[in-house]
Amino acid sequence: MVSQITNNDKFCMSKSLVFRRAHDKITNKDITLLIIVIKILVITIVVITIDVIMCRIILDKKNTMTAQTFSDLELDDILIHNLQAQNITTPTVIQTQTIPVALDGKDILGSAPTGTGKTLAFLIPAVQHLLDFPRRKPGPPRILILTPTRELAMQIAEQAKLLTESTHLSIATITGGVAYMNHAEVFSENQDIVIATTGRLLQYIKEENFDCRAVEMLILDEADRMLDMGFSQDVETISAETRWRKQTLLFSATLEGDGLNDFANRILNDPVEINADPSRKERKKILQFYYRADDLAHKVALLTYLLKQEELKKTIVFVRKRERVHELVSLLHQAGIHSCYLEGEMVQAKRNEAIKRISNNTVNVLIATDVAARGIDIDDITHVINFDAPKTADVYLHRIGRTARAGKKGTAIMLVEAHDNELLQKIERYIQEPIKLRTIDQLRPKTKAPKPATKKKPSQKAKLKKASKKEEIKKKKIKQRHRDTKNKGKPKNQ
Repeated sequence: MVSQITNNDKFCMSKSLVFRRAHDKITNKDITLLIIVIKILVITIVVITIDVIMCRIILDKKNTMTAQTFSDLELDDILIHNLQAQNITTPTVIQTQTIPVALDGKDILGSAPTGTGKTLAFLIPAVQHLLDFPRRKPGPPRILILTPTRELAMQIAEQAKLLTESTHLSIATITGGVAYMNHAEVFSENQDIVIATTGRLLQYIKEENFDCRAVEMLILDEADRMLDMGFSQDVETISAETRWRKQTLLFSATLEGDGLNDFANRILNDPVEINADPSRKERKKILQFYYRADDLAHKVALLTYLLKQEELKKTIVFVRKRERVHELVSLLHQAGIHSCYLEGEMVQAKRNEAIKRISNNTVNVLIATDVAARGIDIDDITHVINFDAPKTADVYLHRIGRTARAGKKGTAIMLVEAHDNELLQKIERYIQEPIKLRTIDQLRPKTKAPKPATKKKPSQKAKLKKASKKEEIKKKKIKQRHRDTKNKGKPKNQ
């Protein structure tokens, strides 16, 4: 009996061991499968999370880019009302991209062609900031805007005054060509926004007449122009004086060139780069074409003929030098065309008078040098004529930006001599579209159009010279080892 029980126990024990081993095997497989399932679930959750984040980013960008009105940008009612009073209801590309980022308090490195609403792109967030955070006591300026020219400073000041209408905010300008007493109110009274040129402002800072400690936002408009005019050191000094600021916005027509990028790196702190290319609809606003001219006399004849056409209601004629300005004014006067002019080193009162004359339609032709190219903002300019070709394609872009403003259309005409043909090709490459040729029957050019520049085939002489140079370089590259020269002159063992 005992032995039978023992055998049964053995049988039961062996059976239980078999089941236990089988159970252990199944458990290991289950654990392995469970680990694989958990890994798949984790990966799935991570992928879904990334997709959700990306969708939110895309939707945020889409909402920003497709803002149909300024109300979509969550602006103050006073700002929206003042914009509507100017018949401005739809933000441009640069405005939809810049305003939300600026309202978040981030530094901006922005680029947009002239005439695309760049001024409002930085004025609107600046004014919104002042309305959101009003000061308790009057004091020195909180927003400082730097510009390269007086005309541009006055233009921004006018837009700022329209934008801040029915508010407690005050606007002031500090520019050269104005007596010191005219700026006394800036130093004595409460000021919220100051628009200044670098030279005169720096003078007042050195004299300790301008307090930079309250500046919360520094805005640099047309920074590339400032660098071209040699103001980089002045701007960096002003930037150092306003080191307590919270935000810096830098705007330029283009972001090309190492000089501008190095300058921006010294001024800005982790900026958001905004490169707002205008939409196709905005690009088509300016009709561009050119006329070929044989010489200066032919160019004057073409200009005179064009200015007498009815469709040229208000025109700016651009030239390179001041001497050409006075020459053209005299020649046009002889042809019965009255004009005013702008040039460098003009007294501010005369500048204002010239702009006033063309603005109120006393004359319909303004002749200007490139010094004034970026500072003119005159309503209803229908045509821009490049009498002298600009020095660079960038300057060309700023010249033609004087027309087709505020959603209107305009025309840009260029008078091209033979030596300007290469520059014309550079401009076409820069703007990425061809400029069409037009002719006037009675003023057709007598000379043939120059052929487009192509690479010439090298002559036989040049080829031989190049080949000989290559051989010389090869000879220099061949190394002479010491072991090849140490036994030189000794007879070889035979």
